Amino acid sequence: MDYGKHQAPQGYEPGEGVLTTLIRIPVRIVVVVLVLPVRMVWDALTALWHAADRVLLRPLGRALARLLDTLVLTPLTWLYTWVLTPLGKAASWLAVALLLRPWIGLWRYVVVPVARYGIAAPAVWLYGAVLTPLGHGLRWIGTALLAPAARGLGTGLSWLLTTLLVLPVAGLWRHVIVPAVRYGLIIPVVWLYGAVLTPLGLGTAWVLGQAWRGIAATGRGLGTALAWLVMTLLVAPVSWTYRRILAPTGREVAAAFEVAWRITGYVSRAVGRAIAWFAWHLIGAPVSWAYRTVCTPVGHFVRDSVWAPARRAAAETGRAARAALASARETVRQARRDAWRALVGSTDGARSREPQGIPARTLGSTTTVPSAAQASETSLLGEKFVKQG
Repeated sequence: MDYGKHQAPQGYEPGEGVLTTLIRIPVRIVVVVLVLPVRMVWDALTALWHAADRVLLRPLGRALARLLDTLVLTPLTWLYTWVLTPLGKAASWLAVALLLRPWIGLWRYVVVPVARYGIAAPAVWLYGAVLTPLGHGLRWIGTALLAPAARGLGTGLSWLLTTLLVLPVAGLWRHVIVPAVRYGLIIPVVWLYGAVLTPLGLGTAWVLGQAWRGIAATGRGLGTALAWLVMTLLVAPVSWTYRRILAPTGREVAAAFEVAWRITGYVSRAVGRAIAWFAWHLIGAPVSWAYRTVCTPVGHFVRDSVWAPARRAAAETGRAARAALASARETVRQARRDAWRALVGSTDGARSREPQGIPARTLGSTTTVPSAAQASETSLLGEKFVKQG
């Protein structure tokens, strides 16, 4: 196989060795042998699932949906439309009539008039006629009398407090405490800090800085040596192993599985087509031929020669039975009329006719009056003929 004419797989590096190229084909053959049963089982399960979904699950789902609509949704819709909705409207009307309207009437005709004419109007009159003049008078008293007195009293108290307390405390702070603190404490402390503490602090800082620089240089050297050792003894071997062994192996295994899955797909589809071809030629074609050449002519013969004449004979029998029943009913009516004429006579008049009551419903009648009782068919004489006899 000319390897150079084919496109390099994804993740292929030009620097791969001859060993990787040599082991690629055996690895792919082994992977194809391992993946082929899995792919065939997967394709068989997929085809079985699609067939079950098309033949069983979808009709079952439609039947369940129709059953649910017939047994649950339609009764619930009817219950909501003809029971719950009228009950809700009646409950709403009853709640408004018994709960809301009494409170509205109480608020409109009791609470509002009482609040308006019993509380608000007297309060407005009290505010305008009593409290407003009283407030104006109190404001005039406060402005004309109390405010000047308060200003004079405040001025006197301020002068007294300034003279007896503020001026003595300010003089003591300015002429006694401030000079004593300045010349007795601050100047000696400043001289001590500048002459003694500052040189001593600078020397101590220089010594500590040199010591810290030495410690930092030592730490940097140790860190560099430790990092070199880790990179040389651990990171470099691990990186080489990952780059030269693990990564090519992983890429080859992934590419082998991808190619094996594709090849086994072709093989599985070919096996499936072969099985389907054998099943059609061994089962489907004979069954189809038997259906077309045997079952269809037999069915047509049964339909045309047996079923259609039997249906026509049944229809004729039904029509003959209905005609016989109609003739029997008419014969019974004629016999009853003849018997009535023989009993009461054939003269014209009210007594010679049959009583015109409410006739009983017979096989030929189609309507009845729900509120009227049916007349008896067995009584031959009405009430007036009994009295006459």
